Parts: sequence; structure tokens; C-alpha cells
Amino acid sequence: RDRKVGPADMQGGSITISNVGSMGGTAFTPIVNPPEVAILGVARSSIEPTYVDGQLLPRTILPLSLSYDHRLIDGADGARFLRWICAALENPFVVLLEG
Repeated sequence: RDRKVGPADMQGGSITISNVGSMGGTAFTPIVNPPEVAILGVARSSIEPTYVDGQLLPRTILPLSLSYDHRLIDGADGARFLRWICAALENPFVVLLEG
């Protein structure tokens, strides 16, 4: 057990998560790996000033991007999925309770 991921371990998925944040990447557009239908790109988080309820507050911002095969996924559904991912990251306990 060398705890390494081999090519056989990466077969049969429907979506990939790609992280370039650990390498300093701030934004990117990932390319879907066929036969998968989508890929979620995660870039480096940063603390940015954000206007919330009338106040300017420091917030951690995590750039995400979702690429998907439009032959299989409607754009509105892709946007809703990305919004759900954002909500899950912002408040994971609510997602656990709601399912």
C-alpha cells in the first residue's frame, strides 16, 4: 500500500475537482476530461474587503469555476449546482441538515 493514486483509480468518474490554489493559481477555466461531464476548478483563496449589510468586512474568497458538457448539462442547472457548492462551503451545517 503505497497510498498513491494510479490510472485505474481515476476511471469511471462523472466529475473531477481540480485544485490549482496550492500552486498559487488565482483563476482558471478547467477542461472537461471525457467521458466525464463536468469539472470543478478551485483556485487560491484570499482575504478581500467585502460589502456586507452596510459594512466593509474582510472575507475569505474562494474562486470556483465549473466547466461542463452542454450536451448533457443545461447552463441553468450548472449555475444552480455551482451556487449549491458555494452555499455548502459557506454554511456546511445547513447542507448537512437539509440533505
